[in-house]
Amino acid sequence: MSSPRGKVILCGAGPGDPELVSVKAVRRLGEADLVLYDALVHPELLQHAPQAVHEFVGKRAGRPSDRQERINERMVSAAREGKVVVRLKGGDPYLFGRGSEEAEHLAASGVPFEVVPGVPSPLAATAYAGISLTHRTRSSSVLYLTATESPEKDRSSHDWAKLATGAETLVIFMGMRKLPSLMKLLVEHGRDPSTPAAVVQNASLPSQRCVVGTVGTIAELAREAGIGLPALTIVGEVVTLREALRWYDAQPLFGKRVLVTRPAHQSDDLARRLREEGAEAVLAPAIGIADPEDMEPLRAAVREMGYAWVVFTSANGVDRFFREVARQGKDGRALGGARVCAIGPATQEALRSHGIEADVVPDEYKGEGAAEAVLSAGDVTGLRVLLPRAEVAREALPDLLRDAGAEVDVVPAYRTVGATADAAIAIRDAVHRRTVDVLTFTSPSTVREVANALGEHADAVATGFTVACIGPITADAAKARGWPVHVVPKDYTSEGLVEALREAFA
Repeated sequence: MSSPRGKVILCGAGPGDPELVSVKAVRRLGEADLVLYDALVHPELLQHAPQAVHEFVGKRAGRPSDRQERINERMVSAAREGKVVVRLKGGDPYLFGRGSEEAEHLAASGVPFEVVPGVPSPLAATAYAGISLTHRTRSSSVLYLTATESPEKDRSSHDWAKLATGAETLVIFMGMRKLPSLMKLLVEHGRDPSTPAAVVQNASLPSQRCVVGTVGTIAELAREAGIGLPALTIVGEVVTLREALRWYDAQPLFGKRVLVTRPAHQSDDLARRLREEGAEAVLAPAIGIADPEDMEPLRAAVREMGYAWVVFTSANGVDRFFREVARQGKDGRALGGARVCAIGPATQEALRSHGIEADVVPDEYKGEGAAEAVLSAGDVTGLRVLLPRAEVAREALPDLLRDAGAEVDVVPAYRTVGATADAAIAIRDAVHRRTVDVLTFTSPSTVREVANALGEHADAVATGFTVACIGPITADAAKARGWPVHVVPKDYTSEGLVEALREAFA
């Protein structure tokens, strides 16, 4: 019987921004049994491989020299066990990433492999810093070089007499520790000390920093600014484009760290929107979603139906309702002739994912607005209305419908539970250490659970943070805790919340 045949994928993770990764890389991560990832890989990328074992194999300066050998052997042994191994490397595997050395070892060991290119760090560093590598009037040539060569070489392979002036744009990798001597070498070999130069740290991330000077001044400017690793140095007239082309670090939310407290399965949209504005989303789900204590009322409602209206007040209510529909072997037709109300755009989109188009969506995304939308659609006297919602919620909506003569069945479709131990620790660290600038709350329950996680230190929220609430009901809950509320969007959605933060910081 033949032994199982595994494979290694040398995969480029891109420069930092987790969205700068290829579709193929995402697909390969989804097929992996084992992911061996480097220090510069964004942790969000590992979410594309939930089924795999994740092993950190990052290397930093000063680590033992046999680290690479252990990585090589780990890849080979896992592949020989029949595993699909993704070797996830920052930037591009073959651009100063030792990917070709790893490929050589795999080839010599008879292990099948493939290479998935990644966005190289120079492309991201320049694009996100507002610097073009080439330009019709400023540069028609680019040269990449590394300041850290293999210690096994007898001597440097760099011919500075050619490198210093051989291309109009120079990009130097891993040169921060040697920046003064590198710039001196360039000048000694013919580069004008007045040539523009820039150093870009943490390219494409909200922590990105860029210092601009000249070949003669950039080392001192970078030292004064405290620029650290990882960083790239760009030399050439293209650096003068920065003031005209900078966009990423010119955004109102650039560099802001924002605590996202909504449930984990709903945080991606808000985190993505924040990242697009240059902010860093710090995920700390204050609540989770679970089945209600008693499932029978929901099961009975789905089993019997016969309602004139079904009113959904959250995407979670939609998802839990249709989960029960599927469990009973039914589909959207289970709604029969019922008309459907969605309290807002997120709930409307959740319904669409199940093939249902809401009949009404209120202008104001809260219970009172949903009641008004239903009542505006016609007389509800004697009509049966189903309200599948959270186990604990405000009574304004069912009370208004009952006052109008409707028979309302309030059915718990889910309940909110408190933060996990890890999330609670993340919340406490963010507030106590003041490592975030903004606290976001997307429901009264997120307010309650953040306060619970902070305990006797909950009052700390009241000083030094921008508090942003997705709507007035959530804002009222925060104010009741004694917390100031600085941002409430007109549109009670993730998009509206981010836009309101933009306006506040602009």
